Amino acid sequence: MDRRQFLKSSSALLTLGAMPNILLATPSEGFDYELIVAPADVRIAPDGNTPAWCFNGHFPAPVIRAKQHQPVRIRVVNKLAEPTTIHWHGLRIPIAMDGVPFLSQAPIMPGESFDYEFTPPDAGTFWYHPHMNSVEQLGKGLVGAFIVDEAEDPGFDADVVMGLKNWHIRDDGSFTALTTPRNAFRMGTPGRLMTVNGKVAPTYYIPTGGAIRARLVNIDNTQTYNIRGDGGDLTIITVDGNPIATPRPLQQHLMGPGMRLDLGFIAPDEADQIVTLYHKHEVLVRFKTVGESKQRQAMPRLPLNPIPTPDLDNAETIQFAFEWDASINPVKKDGKVNYRFWTINRKAWHGMSAKHIPEPLARLERGKTYIFELANLTQYHHPIHLHGHTFTVLDSNKQRIEPFHTDTVLLGQNETARIAFVADNPGRWMYHCHVIEHLKTGLMGYIEVS
Repeated sequence: MDRRQFLKSSSALLTLGAMPNILLATPSEGFDYELIVAPADVRIAPDGNTPAWCFNGHFPAPVIRAKQHQPVRIRVVNKLAEPTTIHWHGLRIPIAMDGVPFLSQAPIMPGESFDYEFTPPDAGTFWYHPHMNSVEQLGKGLVGAFIVDEAEDPGFDADVVMGLKNWHIRDDGSFTALTTPRNAFRMGTPGRLMTVNGKVAPTYYIPTGGAIRARLVNIDNTQTYNIRGDGGDLTIITVDGNPIATPRPLQQHLMGPGMRLDLGFIAPDEADQIVTLYHKHEVLVRFKTVGESKQRQAMPRLPLNPIPTPDLDNAETIQFAFEWDASINPVKKDGKVNYRFWTINRKAWHGMSAKHIPEPLARLERGKTYIFELANLTQYHHPIHLHGHTFTVLDSNKQRIEPFHTDTVLLGQNETARIAFVADNPGRWMYHCHVIEHLKTGLMGYIEVS
């Protein structure tokens, strides 16, 4: 949408914030949305198309919008030549809808479909992606934003959804290697082209003087983004989908793969002014003010999500160590990757099938509070994600923590953090690093709540 089209479109201010390339997912008969998973050529690189795998033939994927406390039904149709599933990252939903093959559902085979239905208890910024052949399926484009709107509209003038992804592609659009052994056992194989919604450093139009909600979603396989900004009073209002009790100014914020960040700000009160977001010193996205001033004086406040309060006095503590197996060579003699390099409590993920489900990393009692002590015994970042629950980050040995709710905590080099949650959602829940190559090479397991 260019500037002229934006000014003609009153709905743009209320829904998409004038975002080029963004599509809303469309309903189908009997369902709120239908997602078709299939190959599609998309234009990301400057000199040619990329043979991507996409939802509904496009990248970025359709933005799904649901409503807090209201059911949503989504049909997923698989037109790939391999099985897939869809995981709804960060959503506290029943285990049967979690989208992990064999652990919670059978894979969606080529030509088949699966119907997901759940009621989101929390409002916020989430996302969706497959949980099969993750390096390739996510790396080739099967990633999308999932927005749960508050039960009552908080009243922003623009709501901008931005998926951050570094593509592993050349200038002609062809793919480079999505993973290499050398990088898989370090921080992951970096992409070459940093994009926001499939574009390099795009500019989005926002209403002059308006209250803006900017949602950042890290849909990358590998990249940890260091977010900062200038040109406006940027404020962190939610972390990983959950509003924080006291919004705080953005100085810099690290977002590992799978993590989200909502920023709020009052746009400059004159037209043609620029607000810029950066990853380190590289421009991610620019916002440009247009139109008559909204003259907003204050940002809307977001209600907190109904996260169960942990009973810390009666909590059980379980320790988890994330490290590598020094006795294993990352590359086998035949040159192939050793897929059991990264470990949780000295155990690497063996994989699973319909007839083989490994033992859980821990068995938890339903309704009981647990404190997980998470120790990163490596020099690399690990965004640790727990399915089916939202936890509270209590403290860290490396940084001062104001406790907050999340589903993914980023552990830095030799960092130990403590998280707490009520194990109130029964099922077998995946628990893993969201650097996809780390997940693929052993840093994954599950906990069982019963």
